[in-house]
Amino acid sequence: MPTTVFAARRAVMIAFFLNGFGFATWVSRIPAVRAELELSNGRLGQLLLVIAVGSVLTLPTAGALINRIGAAHVVRVGVIAAVFGLGTTAIGTGVLQSVPVVGVGLFCYGVGIGLWDVAMNVEGAAVERELGRTIMPVFHALFSLGAVAGAVIGAVATGVGMSLVAHVVPMAVLMFVLAQVTVGNFLPRDAVHAEGVPVRGRALRAWLEPRTILIGLMVFALAVTEGTANDWLAVALVDGYAVPHWVGVAGFVVFVSSMTAARMFGSVLVDRWGRALMLWSTMAAAIVGVLLIVVGGHPAIVSAGIVLWGAGASLGFPVGISAAADDPAHAAVRVSVVSTIAYLAFLAGPPLLGVVADHIGTLNALLVVAVLLVPSALLVPAAAPRAVSAVQSD
Repeated sequence: MPTTVFAARRAVMIAFFLNGFGFATWVSRIPAVRAELELSNGRLGQLLLVIAVGSVLTLPTAGALINRIGAAHVVRVGVIAAVFGLGTTAIGTGVLQSVPVVGVGLFCYGVGIGLWDVAMNVEGAAVERELGRTIMPVFHALFSLGAVAGAVIGAVATGVGMSLVAHVVPMAVLMFVLAQVTVGNFLPRDAVHAEGVPVRGRALRAWLEPRTILIGLMVFALAVTEGTANDWLAVALVDGYAVPHWVGVAGFVVFVSSMTAARMFGSVLVDRWGRALMLWSTMAAAIVGVLLIVVGGHPAIVSAGIVLWGAGASLGFPVGISAAADDPAHAAVRVSVVSTIAYLAFLAGPPLLGVVADHIGTLNALLVVAVLLVPSALLVPAAAPRAVSAVQSD
């Protein structure tokens, strides 16, 4: 099956790239959305919450849906919902200036990326097993690379004063076309799902497995680490250092670029040094990075902090997904559980950071990340590789 596996690997890479591209397209315009809708940090946090609500409501059923119709079809459905949501958000902000319409758009976008995210991760884990080596961080690096591309285009669009509609709608159409024509190269379903897997009640039992829950809680903290930068880094730089909006977006570009580079090399490092050591190392880097951003003051120190934060946020999600998918017979439901817990970070993170920012300032609110990473380090051993027989739930 080598040719099929390599074709599937390319298709998964494209799926991750487009997912990151779409997310950064949205994130790069968050300061503009806040300005055009005249939102406070707290109100912005509530609006960002809508994305997470859409995803969290979808994620618990994603694993069962993948088992029923296959990862490729679930990605297609997710892409349709996501691009519709992006377009509606742009029109709701730039044309209608309606917070409810933007909320509807972001909810649809959240539903779409929830389905899309779980399906491409399940497919990526299957490709990883077929190849026999760690490759999940590379897939997530493609997400980050897509985010770099989306953020750069967003920074340029912001710098030249391009409207949200003129920027976001064409990007959404491009994502739709590319995704629909590439996911057909995913692995055959019998290569993704082991014999006898989806049985009734399997998804519920996955929520009762201690190892799966511990991995999910670890990924929760690491999702906050990544998601806080996605949602708040540009805004924090604008508020904390009084820089222009395009500089704030450029700071996000630096963050995503650092995360991308770390993920490209991360697969080799994980295979050489193991999951636990790499997770602890990246957590430490993220803590130091956040501290440098908040207290550094000087552009060079803040830039170094952004680089460290990006590297520190690089491996948590992909390694956690790989750990959840160690057993192919239960990969879909366990990835769904871990993804649901991780997306709860996006549910809790935006409003929490918004409320904290209203009291102590947006820049200082980033310290929440450093505080949360300390106890999460205790959960890292749960991600250690397990033999298939050791992780069977029945």
